[in-house]
Amino acid sequence: MEKSLSIKLEKIKNGSYKCQDFIIADAKDGDMGGGIFVVGEDKSAVGKPRPFTEYIEEMRQVTKSCLVDIMLMSASSAEQLVGEGIFNDSPVTPAVRLNDATDIWSQRFSSYGNKNPKNFRSANLNVVKDFVDLGLFSITFSNDLNSDLNFMSQFNDFVSEIRDIEMNYFLEIFNPKIDIGIHSDEIPKYVNDCIVKTLAGLTTPERPLFLKMPFNGPAAMEELCNYNPSKLIVGILGGSKGTTRDTFELIHQGEKYGARVALFGRKIQFSEAPLKTVELMRAVVSQEILPIDAVKSYHSYLATNGIRPILPLDDDLKITEKPLIN
Repeated sequence: MEKSLSIKLEKIKNGSYKCQDFIIADAKDGDMGGGIFVVGEDKSAVGKPRPFTEYIEEMRQVTKSCLVDIMLMSASSAEQLVGEGIFNDSPVTPAVRLNDATDIWSQRFSSYGNKNPKNFRSANLNVVKDFVDLGLFSITFSNDLNSDLNFMSQFNDFVSEIRDIEMNYFLEIFNPKIDIGIHSDEIPKYVNDCIVKTLAGLTTPERPLFLKMPFNGPAAMEELCNYNPSKLIVGILGGSKGTTRDTFELIHQGEKYGARVALFGRKIQFSEAPLKTVELMRAVVSQEILPIDAVKSYHSYLATNGIRPILPLDDDLKITEKPLIN
């Protein structure tokens, strides 16, 4: 079966994109960040992690729903699910996180996030290429010459390696987590410039299929998406769980201001009803329903199915993430 990702990317590139062609990925690669609780808490026992088997089962269910175009996983999860054959007759593309830089390390009691990030790769390209042909490489710039030079040098090595094995990739650029000597209001401009600089030296066969990055507000998103739209496809990451309104507002504003991909992890995983969340994300981005009405529809679904909401409706209707408030 032809993958929906390939079909949609072609439409985006040739200028025939419609909002129904928006690409959605479920980011289920949390275990690459480290820590037993990245897969969530056991709902029946406070303070106890749920078993990883439930996390894997969610990947199966979301994939079978065909509501997403990409399932992003760790190498170990992808090996298992690809081996089960669930992607064989599916429009969903399996993908693997190919590097796990230290800024995503989140082991309990660790403090890696307070330091300049360093690149690291757990996944072996020559191994994962046997069961997937799409991977993610992540970079975080920190306005530190040694740190950034190290990231760029290793990224160049990665690009050479992945081209040799004819595997595709997409590129993730995080906002810096630490103070880098740039005012917070100017960070979006700094990140945009870092992206342009990173891609400028790459020829067509070396370039990522698309970007994954934070939504840093309408102005920053429009600036980047309008820079070179025929060659630069921008995707937004989900970030923290936030409210249900945050989830639907993010995908709505992202698409409105030029993004063509959404890669959400915690916003899907930690929702009360993940499949319904993705279903309504698709409806919002296809302009079938407004974000505020999607939240109300979501709560109606929870009530009908006897699912207790994390937040009452009035609180869940609030926008709490600063870049979305305009």
